[in-house]
This record gives sequence, structure tokens and C-alpha cells, in this order.
Amino acid sequence: MSAHDDLSAVKAPVPELPDRDSLSYTEKDARDDESRGKEKVDVESLSVTDEDVSSTMIEKDEDVAIEVISTQDDPELPVFTFRTVLLGVGLSAFTSVLGTIYTFKPQNATVSQLFCLIIAYVLGTAMHSVMPSTGFWRYLNPGPFNIKEHTAIVIMASTAATVAVAMEVIAALDLFYNVRLNAAVAIFQIFASQMIGYGIAGLLRTLLVYPTYAFYPNYISIVNLLQSLHFGGVLNHKKRRYFWIVFAAIFFWEWIPQYPFPLLTAISIICLADNGRHTFVRNLFGAGSSNEGLGLFSFGTSWTLISQGYPLVWPWRTQVNTYIGMAIGYIVLTVAYYHNSFNGRDLVFMSTSLFDSKGGSYNQTAILTPENTLDPSKLDSVGLPRYTTTYVISQMCYNFSLGAAIVHVLLWHWPDLKRAFGGMRFLQSGQDIDDPHYQQMKKYKEVPQWWYLLLFVGSLAIGIGCSYNHGQWLLPAWSIFLFTVISCFIAICIGFIAATTGFQIQIKHAIHILSAFVHPGKPVAVMYVNLYGNSTAYQTLAMLQDLKLGQYTKIPPRATFAAQMAGSIIGSIFNYTMMISIVKNNREALIDPIGTRIWSGWIIQGYNSSSVAMGALGKELFAYGKPYYLIAFAIFIGLVFPIPFWIAHKLAPKGSLLARATEYVITPIIALYVGYLPYSVNGQWWSCFVIGYFSQVWARSRRPKWFKKYNYLTSAALDGGSQVILFILSFAVFGASGNAVDFPNLAYRWGNPANLSADRCALTD
Repeated sequence: MSAHDDLSAVKAPVPELPDRDSLSYTEKDARDDESRGKEKVDVESLSVTDEDVSSTMIEKDEDVAIEVISTQDDPELPVFTFRTVLLGVGLSAFTSVLGTIYTFKPQNATVSQLFCLIIAYVLGTAMHSVMPSTGFWRYLNPGPFNIKEHTAIVIMASTAATVAVAMEVIAALDLFYNVRLNAAVAIFQIFASQMIGYGIAGLLRTLLVYPTYAFYPNYISIVNLLQSLHFGGVLNHKKRRYFWIVFAAIFFWEWIPQYPFPLLTAISIICLADNGRHTFVRNLFGAGSSNEGLGLFSFGTSWTLISQGYPLVWPWRTQVNTYIGMAIGYIVLTVAYYHNSFNGRDLVFMSTSLFDSKGGSYNQTAILTPENTLDPSKLDSVGLPRYTTTYVISQMCYNFSLGAAIVHVLLWHWPDLKRAFGGMRFLQSGQDIDDPHYQQMKKYKEVPQWWYLLLFVGSLAIGIGCSYNHGQWLLPAWSIFLFTVISCFIAICIGFIAATTGFQIQIKHAIHILSAFVHPGKPVAVMYVNLYGNSTAYQTLAMLQDLKLGQYTKIPPRATFAAQMAGSIIGSIFNYTMMISIVKNNREALIDPIGTRIWSGWIIQGYNSSSVAMGALGKELFAYGKPYYLIAFAIFIGLVFPIPFWIAHKLAPKGSLLARATEYVITPIIALYVGYLPYSVNGQWWSCFVIGYFSQVWARSRRPKWFKKYNYLTSAALDGGSQVILFILSFAVFGASGNAVDFPNLAYRWGNPANLSADRCALTD
């Protein structure tokens, strides 16, 4: 793109943001441009300004993809450069290690794409500034670090950072069954389970990538930041300065609630007043420690926790449905526990572990044969395991949600499904889709469908081969085929909801139920089904989201495909090696039902308890009339949830309050959030509500210009700063490097009381 082209674009009736990647900002950039025969241009005079941003309110949720994100593209920008390869590989290794560490933390933290984005930007711009750019060096340093290089690195690193379900299952086999896979087999198993989902994703592009309605709200802030960092002009200069100010502010704040003063992660007036005297107060209002309580009226100031609710990013409709679900959950979970529902009153309030008849940890190996199948005689001696009341309800709600999601998509999105799948149009290339971002992408070569089909078939074959371990099948080949097909259909449903609301439906409990009936008495097989019934669906969704990110930033589809493959290979290797190290050095803490403030195996324990209860004891626990049969039947009950609202919407007068209200309701989200709270730390949700209201209601309607310019950038800065400081704390004081360092004793009186939880409620049992 030439300077003259930029000038013409700015003079157009609807100005586009000039691309900083093709214009100079520093003397070094100017020399680079002059060496390529380009005319030096003052980009500050060519850019859009604050006045060019529309002051009209964004009406439809999906319009943020057009109002906030520019469609501009420069096809001549390079994608795979020396910087891309070096930083992509290095950051993929780094983020996969960090993501694995977070899997074994009590907080439900992940390595966000924004964290990857910021690190890549700092390193990429530094490489351009430091490296020579003349002679031979111009091949290594071809010009300013551009948005396409940056996005490719982010896709590689974030793909590697997404911890594979296979890694979690392999960790559970090691911790609870003493089954240790060969390193090569384990790595190939992790990689293959991811690639199957990627193959499916390619077939769903017409439905869940190209159209405008598939706007993936969680990705708007990422793309907004990428364009702000790389596009030129006065407005983007202001946005970059704003970003780094907010980034620095949260960086210096976040360490305070995370380390010296954890009371700030969950400020509860009720807990402070109670001061640990009553367990009821802890169970309902507590939220400062892992598995402490539900967090009613608890406000947190830690953005690491607040970001789990996506208050600046999710549309208000999505957030309202989550809060409705939580409100119901406060009542249902508390009443059920104190009324001894599911015979759980004598157990701890919150835990995902299995318990014996006396409330201790259930000895699962005592009921299994050496081949890890159920021994009926041993079961008669040991007795059946038990779940906590809150965990039973949570599993039911997750299954309600999946059933509701299937019917919700069929009822509300049937025209879109028919348009994509009618006449097998989803297999055709060159679709005619009226989306401005997609129209810009038509100049690039698409990835042929046979690439995805070949990837799918090859990965499936590798997965089947790796499921054979030391003379026995961890999961039979026919079962792998069965659950892969089931996962394909589920991926369409959860993909629709994620693409339009930002919310991801959880399906692991439903998959466990199905696998228990398919593999009765075989807990290892039930656990292994997660690789194909659970992981496949989520890897499909991950691929779809990154394909959308590539469409937003105008990366050639084949480059996006290559970046994801590279990230997955690197991530598989480092996921496994880091997991082995953590399990070896923290085995006791990971097996303990409560864990510690530093290490917790709550994610792995969930897989284990489900595999034993549903695999070895499916008939004894989940058949009709047995203690937990409602968990199994919840999927079918959930199918009914969306129907009344859809019928009411169809019968109500168009545009009436009833019609608008019923359309606003998303039953899969409500159902899931009723059972969302019995996990980990819950001190952030009321802060999410307040922040979400001011962002998605007040700012969006009363300050639309600020909302378009800075709302999603604020989210990016807060996420990035908090992720960076949490990474530093993890290795410096939280034990990720081997030894945890407690804060000095002088702060115990107010920051870290030894006899109370962080929020001054009673300690967990």
C-alpha cells in the first residue's frame, strides 16, 4: 500500500484507519521505507480523529465487529518472517508451560491471548529496532513489526497455551491409577486429540466463521488492541498511550490482592462481621479461598478473578443470563445442602472429590481389579462413594445446559443451519457471504476442504494407535469413532452459542454419563472418552475462533492453518513435560480434596471422581432409582427448557415486551450458571455485575464514542497487566519454581490470618 493510497483512503466519505505497518513512525522506520523507495509521509495528518468515530449507539451485539474493528487490509504485508518463526516458537514453549502450571492452581486462571499479544509486541518491536535492516539483514528484518506477523505469533502461542484435555486425563491416570504412558505415546495422544477437532472446524467455516453473526465477543478486544498497536494516526496514538497507562496501573495493583493482602480478592462485610464464627455464613457468603463458599455479596478487586466474568467484553444479554443463573444458584445450592439433598449434609459444602460413608476420601483403588475394572466383592466391603450436594447439583445443571443448548440452537438458529448445510453447501468453496471482513479475505487462497479431511483422518488413526497401551486398550477403536461423531454434533451447538454470546457450554459431565453407559465398570475408558467426546468439541471451537481472528486481521487462511499446527505441536510437547514435573513434585497436594492456596488438583480430581463414579459404578449410582440418577436424566430434562420461551416469543405480538423478553432469555446459560459456583474462588462475581453494567449498559448507551474507542482496549490492558504480574508472582512466591514464599508475619493480622479464610469467614473443613 503506497502513501498515495493511504491519502485517498482518508479522503473517502467513510475513512479507514491508516496502517502503521506500511508507514513510518521512527527514524529507523523512515530509513527502511526510503531504502525501499517509499515516499516519507506524515501519517499524523492522514489518520482519522476522534471526530470520525460515530457517536451513535451500537444497537445489535454483532455490530461491534464492524463499528469497533476496521476492515482495512494491506495484502503486501509479510506474515511468516524470521521474527514470526523465532517469537512464535519461543512464546509457544513459554505459554504452554505457563498454562500447564495454571491447571494445577486453585484459581481458575488461564493464559489469555492478550498476554501472548503483549509479550509478542514488546519482543517484535524490539527486534525491529535492534536488528540491522540493510544488506543481508533485510531478509531477517524486512520492516516494522506488522499486524500480520503479530497475529500469527499470537495464534501460535495461544494455541500452545490452551491446555489439552488429554494432558489432564494423562495426569489423572498418573495421580489416581498409577498408569504412566510412554512419553512419545502421551505427546502424540495430546496432539492427535487436538487435531481431530481442527479437522472438524474446517468443515464448519461457512456456518461459524464467515458470517457477521459469528462475531465471537471475546475476540473483539484482542483485534481492537492489535489494530490500535499497528495502525497509525492521532487516535491510535492516544489509544496506545491509554493502553499502556491502564496496563501499568493494573500491573502495580494486582500483586496486592494476590499476595500481601488477599482480603481484597473477596471483600465481604458479612464475613468481616461474622469473623469465622458460623459455617453457614462461610458457605453462603465466603469466597476468599478455594472451595470456601458461594460468595453472595462478596466484591473482589483482583482483575485476575474478575476477568473470568468478561464484564467489559460479553454483551449485556449474556451477562444478565449468567447473573440470573447465579441468583437461582444461591438459593438452590444452599437450600439443597441444608435439607440434606442427595444425603450430603455431613460432607463438606464444596468439593469435586469422592467421599466414603464417613466423609473421608474414597479409596477408589480398593474396589478395582489390577486391570482397573470393578470388583463387586471389594465394592461390597468398601461401599459406594458419595458426592457433595453442591457437586451433584452442579453436574445436573451442566447437563441441563447441554440439553437446552441443542434445542436452543435448533429453534433460534434453524435458518442459519439450513442455509449452511442445505445441499451440502458447507463443502463448497467460494461462499457468497455478505460480511465486510469476509469480502476482504476473498483475495487470498483458502484452505481446501481436503486438507481438513486429511488432518481429521490422520489424527483419528494416530489417536486410535496411541490408545493401545502395554497390551490393552485404554479406549477401543469403535468407541473413539462413536464419541468423535457425537462431538461433531455437539460442536455445532456450543459453537453457535460461543460465536453469538461469547459463552462456552460445558459438556464434560454429559460425556461422562454417556460413556458410563457405553463402558460400564471401566473407569479408565470413561476417563479416556474425554479426549474424543469432550476435547474434540472444544478444539473445534478453538480452531473456529482463531480462524475468525485471522479473518478480522486479514491473515491468509493458509497462514492461520500453519500457525495453529505449529502451536499445537509445540504445546503438546511442553504440556506433557511440565505436567510430569508438577505431578512428581506436588503429588500429595494434588490428591488432597481441598489442596493448598498454592497448588490444587481440583480440575484433575473432577475427571477422576467422574470416571470412578460413572465408569466403575454407573449402574450402582446413576441407573433409575439410584442415588444420583437425576444427573444422567438431566440432559433429557434440559431439552425442554428453551421450548416455553420460544413458543411464547412466537405467540406474542411482534415487538411487544413479552416477545423481547423471551428472546432475551438464553436457557443454556442460565441452567449452567445455577451450578457454576461450587468450584474454586467466588469473590469476583458482584464486581463483575457492577463493571458489566457500567460498560455494556451505561457506557454503550450514554458514552458510545468512548465505548467504541476504549471499552475493549480497557479490557485488553487489564487482562494483559494482570496476566503478566500473576506470571511473575507464580514463579517468585507462589511455588511454581519449587518453593512457596509466605508474606512476612507482620501482615497476618489483616492480610493473611492463620485461623481464618482470607475474607475472615471460617476456614474450610
